[in-house]
Amino acid sequence: MLLSDFDYYLPEELIAQSPLEKRDEARLMVLDKKSGEIKHKKFYDIIDYLNKGDTLVLNDTKVLPARLIGTKDDTGAVIEILLLKNIQKDTWESLTKPAKRVKVGTIITFGNGKLKAKCTKVLDDGIRHFEMIYNGIFLEILDELGTMPLPPYIHEKLENQDMYQTVYAKEVGSAAAPTAGLHFTEELLKKIEEKGINICYVTLHVGLGTFRPVQEEKIENHEMHSEYYILSEEVAKKLNKTKKNGGKIIAVGTTSTRVLETIASKYKGEFHSDSGNTKIFIYPGYEFKGIDALITNFHLPKSTLIMLVSALAGRENILNAYETAVNEKYRFFSFGDAMYIK
Repeated sequence: MLLSDFDYYLPEELIAQSPLEKRDEARLMVLDKKSGEIKHKKFYDIIDYLNKGDTLVLNDTKVLPARLIGTKDDTGAVIEILLLKNIQKDTWESLTKPAKRVKVGTIITFGNGKLKAKCTKVLDDGIRHFEMIYNGIFLEILDELGTMPLPPYIHEKLENQDMYQTVYAKEVGSAAAPTAGLHFTEELLKKIEEKGINICYVTLHVGLGTFRPVQEEKIENHEMHSEYYILSEEVAKKLNKTKKNGGKIIAVGTTSTRVLETIASKYKGEFHSDSGNTKIFIYPGYEFKGIDALITNFHLPKSTLIMLVSALAGRENILNAYETAVNEKYRFFSFGDAMYIK
């Protein structure tokens, strides 16, 4: 399979630059993965497609306000760092711009000295390790000094940082939001539960690799980035019970899908409590073992995410759905509209 097999035309004005004020009033395209039939709904209509005994699986990761802009102590040059992951106690792997100005020993100051970062290791692709120097609680300082690491295709300033956070975000550690979940409100989740649908949470900390373009023309040669996940014993039992009783498992987002498929692949279609790093790469030809349906957003051309949805619904069905979405002027990507693949 070639990278060009997953390309589509998208006018730039359809890339959503800001979130809707009312999260669940986004549009929802319902795609039947067997027939390819398409229906146009609102996101709050999702409840009509969920039945008693089904289980909805959400990713409860929380985005760090991980983008910091500071100055080099020796020259005063402006440096931006984006925290990617916590290596140990106060050491963070970070994407650095302009990286060539930052060597081992470089110290960067943020917020009039409230936070300093000392470079301890230089890696490829602008990646550096920094030891964070501060007084107090690091996450509180980050809340004050950092901003949300919005994707590169969003050019507008985000007025309310919480809008790039799901209403159920809990486990701090992501460099990007699990965006399919942004459409849910507390009221909608309550209605879903009242209908007799189980709501379960897994955690997958989204890495920046999710935005990295695929470079290989033969997609099978692409190496996936690694992301840390957790699934609890309690959730594993609920998922196995759902399957046994003939209910559907509906993943909210490609991140929840990656957790569920990683574990179901490991345990021959069953769920067990598990944690670790996954590099699962799902593209057409993959046989799904964990999920039955998927709530997701509209993804970038030639991305691993459009490959994942093509594996679930069929490449031709997906490309047809995306062409329809363009013609119907759906909003695309992180702050855009949603799709339900059933």
